[in-house]
Amino acid sequence: MRAMVLRRPGEALQLNHLSVPKLQPEQLLLKVSACGVCRTDLHVVDGELANPKLPLIPGHEIVGTVEAAGARVTRFKLGDRVGVPWLGHTCGHCYYCRSRRENLCDYPAFTGYTLDGGYAEYAVADPHYCFFLPEHYSNLHVAPLLCAGLIGYRALVMAGDAETLGLYGFGAAAHIIAQVAVSQGRRVFAFTRPGDVEAQGLARQLGAVWAGDSTDAAPEALAAAIIFAPVGSLVPVALRTVRKGGVVICAGIHMSDIPGFPYAILWGERKIHSVANLTRRDGEAFLCIADKIPIQTKVRAYPLTEANQALSDLRDGTLQGAAVLECGRECDNEIKKAPDGPGLREG
Repeated sequence: MRAMVLRRPGEALQLNHLSVPKLQPEQLLLKVSACGVCRTDLHVVDGELANPKLPLIPGHEIVGTVEAAGARVTRFKLGDRVGVPWLGHTCGHCYYCRSRRENLCDYPAFTGYTLDGGYAEYAVADPHYCFFLPEHYSNLHVAPLLCAGLIGYRALVMAGDAETLGLYGFGAAAHIIAQVAVSQGRRVFAFTRPGDVEAQGLARQLGAVWAGDSTDAAPEALAAAIIFAPVGSLVPVALRTVRKGGVVICAGIHMSDIPGFPYAILWGERKIHSVANLTRRDGEAFLCIADKIPIQTKVRAYPLTEANQALSDLRDGTLQGAAVLECGRECDNEIKKAPDGPGLREG
């Protein structure tokens, strides 16, 4: 199979021809159709997240069909289309797992970071951490729901019943969560990179009542703000935007250092909250909501072999919506030799 492999953080991915992964009794073998390109992938590739598995196949927004199932697998059948998210495994017995907070597990495994991911034609996954996917979405358009959507949804839940919501960084996650927030009757205010009129236009198209630069003052005090951009300096900016009792939610797994700020902008029972990973309950709840709205995802498709270009476009901020790799290709000879929706598209 073809796979894009990270050999050393900070270097470009390499196209390798590898054996199809060997299936373990408790795993699924998936023929990968599509894999979203997430900012977390960029943090892994650029070396901002420490100690990845090396060599590594990145990618944790995997859409694939079940090609084979291990002897202990009962949940899925051959031919099922499933999604694989960031959280790939938890221990099940630590304090956090026992208290139904598996996203904080002390001994987790993460797809595309400590486990090989979906920038490849085949992948293996633990079926307990896979999802059935809404049928009407295409492979390309459902992929961003598996991390941009899931993490964004967890962040939105942390905003409580905030009726006015600021979104800082209007990329893959924000363009999905804006639609959920609008469907719930919230008023969305979108903050983009300075001068990014395309992102601001997309935000308005998706129902935002206001869109402007991240350096602009909001036209009114907000009840909550979610920061999707990995920019620590936005934290004090957002604190100045939310009213007393408001919350600022940092939704990324990595963020640059937060600069010092005066206590006065935190005072008034304002809160700063981080989001860590996701739970399977998050995934099931969000995918049900996404299907009902239904959420439209704006994607730009890239061939698997152009993964480095997709990462570069994400790094440079030239993407509107989400990047998705088209990974599918027939590899029947390799398998025989191996051991046991709606949406807006660019490109």
